Amino acid sequence: MHFGASHECVEARLTGEMDPQAMSVVEMVSAQAARCPAAIALAAGPAAVSYAELERRSNQLARYLKPFGVDTDQPVGLCMERSPAMVIAALAIMKAGGAYLPLDATLPSERLTFMLRDAGVKVLVTEDVCAAKIPSGDWRLVHVDQEADKIGALLPDHFSCPVTPQNLAYVIYTSGSTGEPKGVEATHGGLANLISWHCRAFQVTSKDRASHQAAVAFDAAVWEIWPYLAAGASVHIPPETCRTNPEALRDWLVAELISITFLATPLAERMMLLQWPEQTTLRILLTGADTLHRRPAPDLPFALINNYGPTECTVVATSGRVEYHDGVTRDSAKMALPPIGRPIDNTQIFIVDEMLREVPAGTTGELCISGAGLARGYRNRPDLTQKKFITNRFRSEENSHGERMYRTGDLARLMPNGEIEFLGRMDEQIKIRGFRIEPNEIVAVLDEHPAVSASAVAPREGRDHEKALVAYVVLSAGTKVTGAELREHLRKRLPDYMIPAAYVRMDSLPLTANEKVDRAVLPAPSESNQLGGDAFAAPTGVVQERLAGIIGSLLHADRISAHDNFFLLGGHSLLGTQLIARVNEAFGVELPLLQIFDHPTVAEMSEVIQTLILAKLGQANASESRPDHADKTLV
Repeated sequence: MHFGASHECVEARLTGEMDPQAMSVVEMVSAQAARCPAAIALAAGPAAVSYAELERRSNQLARYLKPFGVDTDQPVGLCMERSPAMVIAALAIMKAGGAYLPLDATLPSERLTFMLRDAGVKVLVTEDVCAAKIPSGDWRLVHVDQEADKIGALLPDHFSCPVTPQNLAYVIYTSGSTGEPKGVEATHGGLANLISWHCRAFQVTSKDRASHQAAVAFDAAVWEIWPYLAAGASVHIPPETCRTNPEALRDWLVAELISITFLATPLAERMMLLQWPEQTTLRILLTGADTLHRRPAPDLPFALINNYGPTECTVVATSGRVEYHDGVTRDSAKMALPPIGRPIDNTQIFIVDEMLREVPAGTTGELCISGAGLARGYRNRPDLTQKKFITNRFRSEENSHGERMYRTGDLARLMPNGEIEFLGRMDEQIKIRGFRIEPNEIVAVLDEHPAVSASAVAPREGRDHEKALVAYVVLSAGTKVTGAELREHLRKRLPDYMIPAAYVRMDSLPLTANEKVDRAVLPAPSESNQLGGDAFAAPTGVVQERLAGIIGSLLHADRISAHDNFFLLGGHSLLGTQLIARVNEAFGVELPLLQIFDHPTVAEMSEVIQTLILAKLGQANASESRPDHADKTLV
């Protein structure tokens, strides 16, 4: 089957009245160029590209690329900054029959080399600003800047090689568990389905103004560009200076009259806390890429749409509007994680147990996806493809796209209203002292604190290979909070084994190229980066000094204040029993566990220990008659 519907079918195609795979993205964009040639297609600041210019320049570049070996299912490297020229190049690669492979020029040279060789790239399209960062290899570099005259001399009329829904549209590399990235092969059919659903679900018209904010190698960029160009809308690119700055980005969205935008979850959560003009033209904020922990306040002037989808499923697999709840304010989150919605068009979701049997509604299981958006698999990884893309045992006659099913490795459950709740990664579970912990559960409660704008929780290995939880916190503007206050906040909702031992203040959370929180680069807690607490009070007297040393050794802390709370420092019942044993060894008395709970600070616990010592020595009244050796050695 080949694409090949006439240009007149484009409106029916986008409104869902035609088979989603009847037209390719190349045909849809060309149809819009024929219908509205003077309309703006792409804009970056004052520079704008019309649909006629988009069609002309992409035709010329496609003709230029073809003799270099660009052909069906052949990945073509694309290393350019976010710009109209980058979009034109991606369209040209698809017109030449190839699949574009977006590359981030800031990646290490070894990683870029691996991806280019693994994909079998023969041609790489770049520009002067990125060319110096591209590693050398047996691929032909096409400099769109330096070769502009040659490209511009070619015929500008329509040029498009026929492709089928099964042919590759793009290849994107994602992190692999083996340490090497894996290339996801996305098809034209999957992309066409994404476009069709998106334009129908969000009623996209030629009057819409969308933003292209995501990094070029992040598959969200696919979503930010092609549905809008297929619908005759315009795509606007923000300056790099405001791309990740919430206040500046908000001002740009308002000034540019953007009506639909996508922002990765960490940034979207911060944008939700800002004040917005009531008359903003922004009607939809799409978010995704990480776990959403906040619901919108009722005064946000646009709809918040939470989306979920691995790269292996052409960007989006589920989507749904997130509603506010009564009592939710701009500074609070909800009681549980917002859902990720329902499956998009021609997509099926199955939640299964370890034996791949569907679990009942409300039961946690692995989320699996079937449908039109599934990628062909992983580039040059038949073993991994076979492991992750399995036969769909739930296939039915109505499920025409469901021969295969993708195992995401994500945990989820079906809610009573039919929406899906995302519960984190199976491989992100942390096991501490025998307890299995989902970090997102802790983050959800942390984010409810009015002083917390965003947070992350990750384990760090301490002495003796023991793991401890560390919270990383971005504070809301103009707020202050101590680690002790956050511990008390968490302790009201969570068991002690889920309370982080340290709280690190961050200006922002580091993100991966796919705009998820990059836990691998979160810093280790130190005296300089932890949230402040009460003023340090040095232990006084031998008992306090010895006890502080014991507690510091148990909790791997170098400085213990006389007012530090054993449990708020990360202590728990199991460590409490070790503390009892060490106190007995040091002072010769049995400290009851209940006394540790009732008197958890160093100063309070020291008083209990001194009382026990005096009682053991037969002195009922510590203030009246103390033995000389007790005064000299312990007080």
